[in-house]
Parts: sequence; C-alpha cells; structure tokens
Amino acid sequence: MVTQKSNINILATVPLKEELAHQITSIDSRIRLRSIVDLMTAEQSGNEDARRKLDAELSKAEIIFGFNLPSDLIRRAPGLKWIQLISAGVDRYLTDEVRNSRVTMTSVRGMHAVTISEFVLCEMLMFAKHMPQLFLEKQSRQWKPVTPNVLRGKTVGIVGMGGIGRETARLCRAFGMKVMATYRSARSTSRAKYVDEVYQTGSMTDMFRQCDFVVLSLPLTHETKGMIGEHELRSMKPTAYLINISRGRIVDEEALVRALEEGRIAGAGLDVFETEPLPVDSRLWGFPNVILSPHIAGGMDDYIEQSTDIFFENLKRYISGKRLLRMVNKQEGY
Repeated sequence: MVTQKSNINILATVPLKEELAHQITSIDSRIRLRSIVDLMTAEQSGNEDARRKLDAELSKAEIIFGFNLPSDLIRRAPGLKWIQLISAGVDRYLTDEVRNSRVTMTSVRGMHAVTISEFVLCEMLMFAKHMPQLFLEKQSRQWKPVTPNVLRGKTVGIVGMGGIGRETARLCRAFGMKVMATYRSARSTSRAKYVDEVYQTGSMTDMFRQCDFVVLSLPLTHETKGMIGEHELRSMKPTAYLINISRGRIVDEEALVRALEEGRIAGAGLDVFETEPLPVDSRLWGFPNVILSPHIAGGMDDYIEQSTDIFFENLKRYISGKRLLRMVNKQEGY
C-alpha cells in the first residue's frame, strides 16, 4: 500500500501519551505522527490561523487515527488513504463525501463487547433488584422494603448479534436466563451459541412478546433507523424492560415516551438518545423507572490503550500490504 521511500504521514485526532505515540512510530522509520487535536479545537472556535495550519497538515495526510474527523475531510486531504476510527459505531462519520470516497475506513468493532455486555447485565440486575426505586427512597430517607426478583428463568431478547450481542448472550446464559436473538437471515429453527431461539429480524415482534428484557445491540443504518417504534413497543409485555446501548435513533423516542407514560412497558435502560446530550426538557428525565446514562456503556479506563493496540496491528498490516482488520462497509454502514 505504501512505497518504500515516501513518508507515512499519520494524523491523530485524540491525545496520545508519549509511550503510545512511540508504539506507533516504532513500527517503521518512515512514519510521521502528528496530533491535530489542538488545531481542530481552535478551528472550531473560528481561529483562521489554526484552519490554515490544519489545511497544511491535512494536505499531507495519508492516515487519520482517532475519534473525531476534521470537517470537509476528503477535499482537504486529497492523499488520504485510510481512516482508523477508535469507535465501533461509524454512522456519524459516514458523510456523503466519506461514503463515496475511495478512502478505507476501519473501526475498533469488537473491542467493547465485555464492557457493554457487563453494562447490560448491570441494568438488568438493577431492575430485577428494584435499585431505581431504592435509590429514590434513599434520597428521601424512606425505609420501604421491597421483594427483589431474580434473573434466573427470565427471557431476554437480543436484537443484533455482533460481538456485543454474543457476549451479552453468554452472560445471560450464565445467569440462567433463556436467550432469544434476531439475525438478519436466520431461520426460526436454527440455533446459535448461547442462544435458545433465533428469529429473523422480520419476526422480531414474535420474540418481543415473550421477553422480560429486550436488548438493542445493533448498528445504526438506513435499515435500523426507527426500527423500534409504536408497533414493536406494543408487542412487549407490560412487565418487560427495554435496554438500548446501540444508537438512540434506532428507537422512536416519542413512541417510547408514550409507552412509558401509559405503562405499556415496565421501564427502560437508555445509554443512547436521539439527541445527545439529552435535552434538559426531555420527558425521559422524569420517569422513575428509566435508568439514564450519558453514552458511557462502552467506556473503560484503558480505552485509548486498547484502541491504539488495534491501530498498531492494523498499521503493520497496512505497511506490509495485507488486508486490514475490522474494515467498515461504508455502504452498509458498519
């Protein structure tokens, strides 16, 4: 992919500790690594000098590594060949110019499986043990014993069986739960590891009718946007909980609010929202049976280190001309 004599110019859009920067540059003496975090921040505040400096850096860029992308990237970086994102979801980066360009895009898909699946189980346990109610009563110093429930014997339906869905299924089975899941092209009689029953996406509501928990763990694409709406929510049991750790726009938020107001579902655990940050006037803030978190389910204390390790391995493959791992299908959206 690269010639033997030319420099390999890499721009990082996340801060990198010295040891991580050294890890990247140690692969090949031709690598030139530059952080553009400060320039991007200054450009966004209207600094014209920063914009000119950023233009100069982008004009030489071959690889972008990081989380955010500069605006108008493809025009400003005519020599760009590869974008390595440090997120699993790529929907917000797939502008028309990026989607239609010849630039390769890779993600860190699979890196979040453990931390997000643990987050899902945490929310299931919080609902089963009435933790939202107990937290509220603690604030008002009320002593009101409740009867905790158990996950064993409950049914979970997982929509989206990528790495996160599979790990969630494994943990749910470890808790003695019945696991159902949807696949895009599965037969209802087929089986999958850690899954008791498999449904085609088109039969999703048949699965929902049986579930105590519905977990959304699929990417946001043209097909999945608004997938969970009035019809799907009405198919859930009034004792069931919706947990969304994927993307907010997969759920029709107004339909979800109505379902909560009317008591048609027992509650929801939401880490993602149609608009982020969640507006202060959103009705979702006011429900005592809704657990809200600010899009943190995939976080971990060594996030940059783990994502740099993935980039490190991919960069070695790039330099040696091998196919990159975790490639994004820009037309499909994941």
